Amino acid sequence: MPTFNQRLGLTRFEADEYYTRALDAYKKRDFDVALDAMNDAIELMPRKAEYLAARGFIFLEDGEQKRALDDFHAALVLNRYEMLAHYGRGMIAYQDQNWDEALAHFKDAFYADQNRPETLYYLGLTYYHKRDFASAIDFIERARQAFETANDRRKAEAERWLREIQRAVERMGGGLLPSSSS
Repeated sequence: MPTFNQRLGLTRFEADEYYTRALDAYKKRDFDVALDAMNDAIELMPRKAEYLAARGFIFLEDGEQKRALDDFHAALVLNRYEMLAHYGRGMIAYQDQNWDEALAHFKDAFYADQNRPETLYYLGLTYYHKRDFASAIDFIERARQAFETANDRRKAEAERWLREIQRAVERMGGGLLPSSSS
């Protein structure tokens, strides 16, 4: 039987307030405050995958990879399409240079939200490391356009990677890209 607060939606409202506080603290790089607020939100709504994934991302940014993985896993158990959990798992795999796992998670994050420039960017970088230059160019160009539209300074980094990929293609003779030769 739901409690009175649950029937009125007060628990969800309060959890969302904690979540907002956590995001504000995260933006200020105050991970301790962000984690405390996120823990409060999760205590109120323990089955909300988005909260678990967000806490996992805070852990990841704070250098606590094991705790991040635990939260990403828990979020994906609740919602196998949780974009931020896949993105976080992709980031960990990318940092570990596990390109196949990174690609799988970034693809899942992309399928969940096809407009996130960060996901497009890391899909491109992962394809670059897998030497699939055509896909790398496609995704990084899409990320560059999204960064440009958002007036995001990361546009310059995407442009730098586009030049780097073009140099790699030219070093290979500028002919067929590896992905098109199979």
